[in-house]
Parts: sequence; structure tokens; C-alpha cells
Amino acid sequence: MESKPHIAVIGGGSTGTGVARDLAMRGFDVTLVEQGNLTHGTTGRMHGLLHSGGRYAVSDQASATECIEENRVLRDIASHCVEMTGGMFVKRPEDSEEYFQKKLDGCEACGIPAEVISGREARAREPHLAGDIDKAISVPDGAVDPFRLVVANAASAVEHGARIETHSEVTDLIVEDGETVGLEVEHDSGPGVRVHGTAGGTEEIRADHIVNATGAWAGRIGDMAGLDVEVRPSKGVMTIMNVRQVDTVVNRCRPKGDADIVVPHETTAILGTTDEEVDDPEDYPEEQWEVDAMIETLSELVPILEEARTIRSFWGVRPLYEPPDVGSEDPTDITRDFFLLDHEERDDVPGMTSIVGGKFTTYRMMAEDITDHVCDLFGIDAECRTADVSLPGSEDFSVLRDYMDEFGLRSPIGRRSVERLGSRAEEVLDTDGPNPTICGCEAVTRAEVQDAIDQSGSDLNAVRIRTRASMGNCQGGFCAHRLASELQDSYDEPTVRAAWDELLQERWKGQRHALWGEQLSQAMLNYALHATTQNRDHDPADSEEPVDFAAFDQGRGSEAEAGPDADRGVVTDGGRDGD
Repeated sequence: MESKPHIAVIGGGSTGTGVARDLAMRGFDVTLVEQGNLTHGTTGRMHGLLHSGGRYAVSDQASATECIEENRVLRDIASHCVEMTGGMFVKRPEDSEEYFQKKLDGCEACGIPAEVISGREARAREPHLAGDIDKAISVPDGAVDPFRLVVANAASAVEHGARIETHSEVTDLIVEDGETVGLEVEHDSGPGVRVHGTAGGTEEIRADHIVNATGAWAGRIGDMAGLDVEVRPSKGVMTIMNVRQVDTVVNRCRPKGDADIVVPHETTAILGTTDEEVDDPEDYPEEQWEVDAMIETLSELVPILEEARTIRSFWGVRPLYEPPDVGSEDPTDITRDFFLLDHEERDDVPGMTSIVGGKFTTYRMMAEDITDHVCDLFGIDAECRTADVSLPGSEDFSVLRDYMDEFGLRSPIGRRSVERLGSRAEEVLDTDGPNPTICGCEAVTRAEVQDAIDQSGSDLNAVRIRTRASMGNCQGGFCAHRLASELQDSYDEPTVRAAWDELLQERWKGQRHALWGEQLSQAMLNYALHATTQNRDHDPADSEEPVDFAAFDQGRGSEAEAGPDADRGVVTDGGRDGD
């Protein structure tokens, strides 16, 4: 091969970075472009479930089989991104015995290890389960950190020669003589936002082939080339609780519906989800009642949720795909399988392939499929190695080490650091200088933050994605200013202040629709810390309209005055990130 074919990948979620990694490992010249940070779209808005396939074992057995296969692969190649919590499908007295048996039979048919346990055994595993749970099916579900996994895929792609451009929006596709030959890209001019490559401005990227891996946005990219990509975006609402009320994934054993899963994720629990078809992946209605209904319904499984603090909620959009000849009216009936669309074969427009549908758990399988396709197009014989080669951070990583003595860290902090960094722990944490804890909620130390800054520049939201700093109980209240101060040695004051403001705004997005009870008091504390004490709202000292602090005093002590049906807040914007 005289020169490497150049492949442009659009989309910086799990599938896009997985495709970039696979292509680069097979010898292609790769450029990936993403309109925001990595995980900007659906990947950053998921509930963190590593599927066993159990959720699809009755309704979609092909997808269920793919899930259990990839579940095993990801446990191996991405050990520092996965926590094997186990899962249970629990049955309440009013739930169907017939469906319970169908679920058990479906798991067996799909090769999913499943065991029936009694209600007493289920409560022994999870003491906060409702007392009237009849029985449960135990399955190998897990929790996965999508941010960490995507960054690891991007890092691996770069190690193999790929160029990753974040904050780079595709504004048009270049089509010549009926063939898609390139992209027009608008790069954000802000400092420190790219993983690797170009400064701000407009760029024309010519490519030998384009991979459209944009999920729910695939139809928009198709439109730029005059192609009809029939994605049906489906909105799912999720709510994040203040602690892990359960340590096992808890599913309700009934046909697919709203509010039927609790996923323990890092230091929190994520409640999910809804399934509502929308017209636009970025412009869809946001309903406060969905958050209330989520908590109320799942409290039937885990009653303690009714009393827990909600720290934020968010909305994700599933990239469902339905072949034109199917025509389901209900999005819950659409398969979660994935589809490769060869636009030369299907539309007589060479130069581009789209990958649509699928799930986070099967991202690597999707990437392998489309990379095989690209290899066939260029006559390249190269085997896929992504199922066998560990991602950066997971190499030779099997057990957590105690870093207290070696690095002078308290053991819980050392454990959390190693869980995030995996086999990179020694490289990152073995520092000559002081290594204080910057984010107390998630136990993120200065060494991790500085390592993330080295990778992502002044973009504190990119630092957050890499470390989880500001994603815990206080939502940045006690650490956002500390994160900003870590930039001061390398960036000027306007850059640091702009990065600080952007981080605070992203944290606020997901809290605005969870403002009731104790979370309202927490929001006021955060406001006092950043807006009032540090003047982050840039309010003049002689303001004629001082802040009405009493308006925020709606904690538990005021419930008698407010009443049980008091308004729980006004929804104005959905949070973009999963935590």
C-alpha cells in the first residue's frame, strides 16, 4: 500500500471513538471530528448500564445475545471503566408470573447466566429493596463509566496515529460528481479544547471515505449529502440521587416501560428511564413531571428513594433506527440492534457509510463491523484486534492496589484514583510535589487534574469528563474554584475565568429541574460560594436588587408551610452530561 487511505469519522461518542481506534489500529489515516467535547451526545447522557442482555431477553433476543458477548469483552479490555455490580430483575406481587418465566427462558436462549433467587435472598443482597418483592432473577449486569471509556478509546486512537478534533462542527459535506469526498468543519477558536490538532477557524477536510457515527444526529449529516438516514430519536429521562441506595443494578421484571431500573454508578445511583419519540435530538420538550414520576415509581422497588436527595436530572436521546419497510408506531417496539448503511449500495452515493442504532454496550462490535466494511472497500486485509488489546489504563490491571504508603494518600482516595486510572495510576500519581485532594466528593487529587489538563488544555469540562471532578454531591460547589486555580500556572486570567464560568454553567444545567427540598438548599450554598463570595455572577456591589436568600430556604423544615404538593421547580434546560 503506497499511502494510507484517509478516513474521516464524524462523531466523538462511544461508536465514533471506537471506529477511530479500530481504523487506526488497522493502519488507516484517521481524522475524527466532534461538535462538542467527547461524549457530547447520547454517550454522555446514558445511565451507565453495562448490559448483560437481560433487558432484551424477551423482546429483542438478537440484541440480547450481542450484549452478553460484548459485556464479557469490555470486562476484559476496559477493566478500569467497569464495575461488575451484578443485576437483578425483581418481581413485585402485581407483576406477571408468566413474564417472569419468559425472562428466565429468554436469558437461557441468549446465553445469559441467570439464577432465580427468593425475595429474602434478594433483600440480603440489597437491604433497601421493598419488603414485598416476591423473587428475582440474578444476571451479570454491571456499571460502566462512559466518559472514561470514550477517552480511553480516543487515547488509543491517537497512540496509533489518529487525529482527534473536538469542538469541531461539521457544517457541510463536500460532494463532487455524486461522491462524498470531504467535510467542511468549523473549529472552535477557544484555547485548550482539542485533543490533538488544529486551531480555530474553518477547515476543509478531504477524505477517501467518511464514516457517519453521529447516532441521533445521523439524519442531519445524511441531509448534507442529500441522503435519507431514517433515525428515530427517542428521549429518555434519568435522575441522579445523592448516594448509592443500591450496589446492584435493580431492574423491574415486567415488559419494557418507564421508570424500571436503578443503576449504581460511582458514588451515586441513576434512576431510569422513559422512552418518548422526539423530532429533534437537541430540541425536545422537557417535563418536570417525568422526574417526579421516576422517583415515585421506582420507590415501589426501593422505598428509600422517596426520602433521598436528587442532585440532578438529565435527558438522553437514543439513536433508534428502523428500516423503511417496518414502520413501528411505538419506539419501544424498535429493535436496539445496529445497522450499517452503505450509501453507495443503497443510495448510489459512494464515499460515505453510516452506522446507526445499537447501544453503548455494543459500541466495539459496531466499530468492528464498519471497519471490516471499510477494509473491504479498499482491499485491505487487516484483522480486528480491539477485542484483545486492552484500552489505555486497563493493561495488566486486575486488582486494586493500596497506594496509601507509596503515594502518601488516604486509602479511600487511593482506591478511587486507581479505579479511574487503572494501570496508569503509578505514572500519574507518582509526583514530586504536594498532591492534595481537589474534589472531595469524588476523591480527585491534583495529580489527576494536572494529568487531565495536560491532555485537554484549559477546558475544565474536558477535565471533568476525564476525572469526575465536580460530578459528586456538591456538583462543583466546593471544587470548581479549586479546579480553576489549577490552570493559573499555564493560562492567563481571562482564560481561567472563562473556563470556570463554563464549568459552573454546565453543572447548573442539570440541577435546575431538581430544585426542591434539600437540593434547593445545596443550590443556594453553591450560589453563595461562587456568585456571592467570589462574584461569579459579576453583580456590582451596590446592586439595587440584592439576592433574596430566604427564597431558597425550602428544605425539609419548610415542608409544613410549603405543603406536600409544592412546586418542585421549573425546567428550563436539560443537562448534557450523565452525572
